[in-house]
Amino acid sequence: MTINNKLARIQQQKVKQLSQNSNSFRFFNVLTSPELLDTVERLLPEHREREYPPTEVLSMFIAQSLSADRSCQKAVNDAAVKRIAHGLPQVSTATGAYCRARKRLPTQMVSELVKRTAEQACEQLPHQWKWRGRRVCLVDGTTVTMPDTQENQAEYPQSGAQKEGLGFPICRIVGITCLASGAILNAAYSKTKGKGTTEQCLIRDISSTLNQDDVLLGDAFYSTYFFLAWLIENGVDAVFEQLGSRKKVTDFRTGQRLGHRDHLVIYCKPKKPSWMLDEEYARAPESITIRELKAGGKILITTMLCAKKTAKGILKDLYKKRWNIELDFRDIKTTLGMETLSCRTPEMVEKELWVYLLAYNIIRLLMAQSALLNQLLPRNISFKHTTQLWLSWLQQEVQISTKNIVQLSALIAPNNIDNRHCYFYIIQLHEISNFKSNTRVY
Repeated sequence: MTINNKLARIQQQKVKQLSQNSNSFRFFNVLTSPELLDTVERLLPEHREREYPPTEVLSMFIAQSLSADRSCQKAVNDAAVKRIAHGLPQVSTATGAYCRARKRLPTQMVSELVKRTAEQACEQLPHQWKWRGRRVCLVDGTTVTMPDTQENQAEYPQSGAQKEGLGFPICRIVGITCLASGAILNAAYSKTKGKGTTEQCLIRDISSTLNQDDVLLGDAFYSTYFFLAWLIENGVDAVFEQLGSRKKVTDFRTGQRLGHRDHLVIYCKPKKPSWMLDEEYARAPESITIRELKAGGKILITTMLCAKKTAKGILKDLYKKRWNIELDFRDIKTTLGMETLSCRTPEMVEKELWVYLLAYNIIRLLMAQSALLNQLLPRNISFKHTTQLWLSWLQQEVQISTKNIVQLSALIAPNNIDNRHCYFYIIQLHEISNFKSNTRVY
């Protein structure tokens, strides 16, 4: 049997197995799925029956954000047409009721749904999608702009490099994504200038997202003493690029030598930063041991100290994967359109931001499901391609069935796999196909 035939046979067996598992299709109704229903119900505000109930408003808000015409009028018009098409009573196309309902939607509800969808993606990661059996997380920062209103300028002032009146309000975002699934685990945001607005400050706000035994990849912004100390204390390993100020003093002739340009050094506790409380500073260790190495033209630092367990080349290859978060932010900002937000007040801007992240995670769940059904890795599937298919699917309002779910997953997945990768995939697919049939996947 040829490699291609064997691969096709394994794919067919896996599709049949997963297509019989009803849990596999719950993400298509993600806002009312059993896994998310408790979250939605718990966070729903007290409300009477209105023309636009909260869950419908959230669905409309997601569709509105992803539409080329992001006006509230377009969202209301679409909802009115769908009601008529489904034989429901005609409603007004005035936007007032929808705008008020959107304003009542709790921001916490949307942000919790973002985190819960990410948990769904991560809870079901096959062992083969992980790095040495461990979840790898990526961290990075970016910025988005918003309409130039007085309220937005007051909360998220424009860049100081621009003359007053010539720039748009700007918001800094720091996000943590999952390397295997691409889902965004959590995010923090702030204005771009002033106390507590740096990437180092924002990562502290969401550091609890990281679990013991996770591995975190990030650029030089995150290789600060106190963050490294926190990671070590909480059992999270890290691989960062060396901080610029330390590059000048890095000397591989000092410390405990592990190999060529690879050694262990001791970092001593610096002076207390202005943002840190006295109690926090007192709790921080007086010193930490860090591994420094030069690989791929970069000086990297890591908390994985044993060169025998984790060789220099392995760390070099792992750090290359940090670039994926740059692609993730590109997908969110460019493909989904979050680069410039539409809302005119800070409260609604923050809500809109979480709506985009929720839409992104739903698409990532689709990609993870398609990867499982078609024996691929999620990172081998095009985000833009999936987004286009998902939007077309929603527009057609196709009734969900086992057959068309499998067909949609086949459309999402690439049509073929390059022959030089087939052997690698067959080894992985054979192991994946041996998973218990009652394993839930998303």
